[in-house]
Amino acid sequence: MTGRRTFLKEALVTGTAAVLVKPNASAAQPAATDSKQTIGMPSPALVAAETQAPSLDETPAADAAHIGNPGSDFMVDLLRIAGIDYVAAMPGSTFRGIHESIVNYAGDKRPQLIVCTHEEASAAIAHGYAKVAGKPMACLVHSTVGLQHASMAIYNAWCDRVPMMVLAGNIADAAKRRPGVEWYHTAQDLGALVRDYTKWDDYPMSLQHYAESFMRAYTMSVTPPMEPVLIVADAELQEQPVADPRDIRVPPLREVSPPVGSPEALATAASLICSAQAPVIVADRAVRTQAAMDTLVKLAESLNAPVIDLLGRMNFPTSHYLNHSSLQGRLLGEADVILALEVGDVWGLTTSVPDTISRPSKPRAKRDVKIISISTAYLYGKANMQDAERYFAPTLPVAADAEASLPGLLDAVLTTMTPAQRKAVGARAQPMREAFEKMRNNAREAATRAWDGSPVSTARLSQEVWNAIRHEDWALVSPPNPISMWPQRLWDFTKTYQFIGSGGGYGVGYGAPAAVGAALAHRDAGRIAVSIQTDGDLMVLPGVLWTAVHHGVPLLTVMHNNRAWHQETMHIQRMASRRDRHPERGTIGTVLHDPPIDYAAMAKSMGMWAEGPISNPADLGPALARAMEQVKAGKPALVDVLTQPR
Repeated sequence: MTGRRTFLKEALVTGTAAVLVKPNASAAQPAATDSKQTIGMPSPALVAAETQAPSLDETPAADAAHIGNPGSDFMVDLLRIAGIDYVAAMPGSTFRGIHESIVNYAGDKRPQLIVCTHEEASAAIAHGYAKVAGKPMACLVHSTVGLQHASMAIYNAWCDRVPMMVLAGNIADAAKRRPGVEWYHTAQDLGALVRDYTKWDDYPMSLQHYAESFMRAYTMSVTPPMEPVLIVADAELQEQPVADPRDIRVPPLREVSPPVGSPEALATAASLICSAQAPVIVADRAVRTQAAMDTLVKLAESLNAPVIDLLGRMNFPTSHYLNHSSLQGRLLGEADVILALEVGDVWGLTTSVPDTISRPSKPRAKRDVKIISISTAYLYGKANMQDAERYFAPTLPVAADAEASLPGLLDAVLTTMTPAQRKAVGARAQPMREAFEKMRNNAREAATRAWDGSPVSTARLSQEVWNAIRHEDWALVSPPNPISMWPQRLWDFTKTYQFIGSGGGYGVGYGAPAAVGAALAHRDAGRIAVSIQTDGDLMVLPGVLWTAVHHGVPLLTVMHNNRAWHQETMHIQRMASRRDRHPERGTIGTVLHDPPIDYAAMAKSMGMWAEGPISNPADLGPALARAMEQVKAGKPALVDVLTQPR
């Protein structure tokens, strides 16, 4: 047996020990060498020493027998049964059994391990992936410390109603924990850390228990309202052999039909909409598939009703004459019937709260407006996290999945509408087309302001990116809020997969890893993903750039580098102005320019092709073209652009 002492003896013979000895002051010093030295793989002796369990007397430990059928292999089989293709993880000892089973038993294929540098990145990558792939991804977290790191990203997914399988390692039996770290990294009730923002959690005590809990968790996660779920995988269950696989019964994976609005409720909704003089459709997290978008288009066209897309998902084509999202304020003020589809804040549709000292609420809609709300929000609830928004009782609340209910609602509208109503609907068509063209022309006109300015305007940035990708099969995998919604105002979004939607809980640090997860799913579908990435967000989890390079994820990252947390700058300046103090000092603690961060250099240090920073807008187009060459070759690329604040 090669123990540590044997290894050290061999090291002394081969001269390795020289590096452990401080050179004599009079000895000749070696010549300076290039700092980019090649680091070799460890010697076989070192590998043997580090993988051999320590033993004081160098005799084999009693538990050193080989395990041919560990429980973690069975856990990986369950991932395969559920169709989970990827598992994101930063290494952690409490799930070392599952980790080893993925890379050896599964051969790092279905599921493949996506290597991350932070647990929050693991969960956020799974978040972004699910929104594009239409199915969950799993992430592994290391007990107490790993789950706390991942908790922010899990919360974002909770607020965003996105399915996710979180598998957390733990060591339940105190008699089996080694002294020290294993006690710090164990919880009696690990699920309590995230129970306020997971749909379900469990701590299985046997592999049979694990099989049933896993299938229950997966089914609950993908059934609307979709949410993250947590299964604690005990280390002993992972590492002990399966006594007899024939004793374990795996429940079949069955897809649950989503809740659909009752025929009576949909008929009532259709009657209200058809009789309206100024109906408005508002969609938030309503659409998951292209079929649902096509149905929503047909519904809007059957009514010639304007659609406001709140962009929780890609709900409605931006090039369609009924997409009037930029006219939200006026339309809601004129509406007599509002159809709200999976709208998270129905109260906020009709009322606003200005950011003033007293924060008085102000009406945005008519007092007698009728509101139909179709949402799965009525089917669940948690009390602590306040993501439910202010309570509102609509005229017709329908507890159902909006996407699943759209076909029935369309049928009800088509059968309910009278000839007189059809005539009124037809009369609305031309005004709607004219309003749409005016809205788009106004956006193009506004985009020309500061077109040649330096730093680069966010409108110019967005249009240059559009010019670089528009002839490809593309998708935007970043939220547009920090860039004044320019992509939605200027680009032609026609497919559901072309936009990832908002980020749920708006936690800083979501954007970069979610973009990598979304780009992973787009890569598998043969599409090119682009992210307009804010600088402050990237600095939370910059290691995701390495993950993208390591796994060959073709993602075009274009930095919106305004060298600030600009929203917070505005908040501090507003406070200072309100208090008659110095608004110019609002940049203290909210800017990122002393020293400025070189994002291109940071990306290059992780092996990514990068260029910038670019401040001359004339240089942006050619740089994006060069970056696109890399992305189309299957590699990630980053272009750092110095930009206006918004």
